[in-house]
Amino acid sequence: MVMNAKDVREHGDAILKASAGGEPSSSFIKLLDDLRDGVQATEDILRSTKIGITVNKLKTHKDPAVARKASELVSKWRGDVKKAGGGATPKQVNGASSPATASPAPAAKPKPKHTVPPEKRSVKADGVDYQVTGNATRDNCLKLMYDGLALMSEEMPAVVLSVARDVELAAFNKYQPETSAAYKDRMRSLYLNLKNKSNPGLRRRVLSGEIPPAKFVVMTSEELMSDEKRAEAERLEKENLNKAMVARAEKSISTSLTCGKCGQKKVSYSQAQTRSADEPMTTFCECTNCGNRWKFS
Repeated sequence: MVMNAKDVREHGDAILKASAGGEPSSSFIKLLDDLRDGVQATEDILRSTKIGITVNKLKTHKDPAVARKASELVSKWRGDVKKAGGGATPKQVNGASSPATASPAPAAKPKPKHTVPPEKRSVKADGVDYQVTGNATRDNCLKLMYDGLALMSEEMPAVVLSVARDVELAAFNKYQPETSAAYKDRMRSLYLNLKNKSNPGLRRRVLSGEIPPAKFVVMTSEELMSDEKRAEAERLEKENLNKAMVARAEKSISTSLTCGKCGQKKVSYSQAQTRSADEPMTTFCECTNCGNRWKFS
């Protein structure tokens, strides 16, 4: 059931009361699930009820499950508002719009712009306070995300910081603790991909919400590539594969490889680099007993 403004405010008050009273995580999760299912996010409902501010505070909750749900809900609402064009919905009277009494829509205000040149944007240049998690390692990773997302962007610092916080939180929830190599390596990899000048589309897609934070932090290297880079990689792999299939004159006989078809260890093999230089070589095998062929990397 769709909530009205009163219902939304009551849920916001319940969240504040639960926070003040130290209630268990289940209370917050129930309230967040109700809001996710019952709120049709518009700029008008979020501004009038201030529910976005209330839920945003839960992104730093001590329970990762609560923090994750809050982060996902804020991201969803942000995306819903952007899809709707960012404008407020018409005021409703008894469930229907009232054009006879509605005030004319105000003229759209020009989108504010920051003064820092896009190519020089960073936490330092934008004067952003990024130390918000209470943990030095996570704050530094949050700084990396901001610097990567802000590069060449026209978004205001508050917007970039909000997305950067969502990305860092999603990575922490996936790869925690923050001292793990998985978390640090992933944040470094995401930063390098965001800073890649030949892939500006990745930054735009993350900032716009097209790529949600939870998906962004688990994307493979191929998924992070630009369309042009991915097409080039596929072309190179196909080209190398074709060359490797032709140039198979030099073969060795292995006593350790076993044919999966006849079970004999009479297998000849050759190797070739069919992918990029940092990928393992491909081994082409042929059973000299039954002629079965296969390959592996």
